[in-house]
Amino acid sequence: MATNTMKATRLHEYGGPEVLRHEEVEVPEPGPGEVLVRVHAVGLNPPDWYVREGMPGVPDEFKPPFELPLIPGTDVSGIVEAIAADVHDFEVGDEVFGLLRFPVALQSSAYAEYVTAPASDLARKPAGVDHVHAAGLAMSGLTAWQFLIEVGHAHPSPFQEAQHRPMALGSETTVLINGAAGGVGHLALQLAKWKGAHIIAVASGPHETFLRELGADEFIDYTKERPEDVARDVDLVLDAVGGPRSRRFLRTLKRGGALYPVYFGEFDDEENEKLGVTVTGTQVRSNGAQLAELGRLLDAGTLRVAIDSTFPLAGASAAHERAARGHIRGKIVLTVA
Repeated sequence: MATNTMKATRLHEYGGPEVLRHEEVEVPEPGPGEVLVRVHAVGLNPPDWYVREGMPGVPDEFKPPFELPLIPGTDVSGIVEAIAADVHDFEVGDEVFGLLRFPVALQSSAYAEYVTAPASDLARKPAGVDHVHAAGLAMSGLTAWQFLIEVGHAHPSPFQEAQHRPMALGSETTVLINGAAGGVGHLALQLAKWKGAHIIAVASGPHETFLRELGADEFIDYTKERPEDVARDVDLVLDAVGGPRSRRFLRTLKRGGALYPVYFGEFDDEENEKLGVTVTGTQVRSNGAQLAELGRLLDAGTLRVAIDSTFPLAGASAAHERAARGHIRGKIVLTVA
């Protein structure tokens, strides 16, 4: 590199999108087990704006430590610029993508021209996939994979002791996906369809054609009818919206069914046992090997990453404003010149 400084977007205080500042900072150096990535694209995720806001509503004992100023972001796609002496899986010039250090660090300084990354968090980007779509795949794709296909780790959920074990999916399985048009939802839909499941997609009406093109067999417009009133005998609900209202989907399940809320709400173990259903979740974790599998599916056309919108790195505030408006179709991505 010809310079020791770079452009990055940083937080000096918590607040709305306007607190994001585009400024010059030092280029980081890779530590043991790390590579330096020249960033081409950055995927946005909900933790980005939760941290930007200071995680309001989260009890202090559950908040990870943050030091300001910080550079947000965890999802990157780019080119290896330098490697630590103990890294042997990558070479300078390799095109890579990854979810960095999550959830150990809820933000890993991805909103920048360069970022250091644990080599184990990275996968080679397929040549047929551009950086924008690769960056959009990382956290959302791994979330869908770890909830539906393979957890890939033994770490317990921070919200419950029960271990998450994905249900086997096949042609006899009916899967309802709430929030099906969003980042996690549209990828989960495609993974469940890849396994042969019958898919009921829940989203607002304008997304119907998009979701049917991705493989949805049925569609429920939640603005016109409540999915918990019309869906019955479902084997699995993946609630990509989650939160306090996730419990309403219990009534859609058949005995032996399961509900996977991506954002955990409040559930009653006795009620679940009485209904004969399972409610479990996991917390997505960085995993380069799983990303490589997702990359192969993307390269083969089995998966498609929908891009809601792109913004330049200097326009991160506008990207966060777009996220705040909601009704996102797929992923928002920052591009880095």
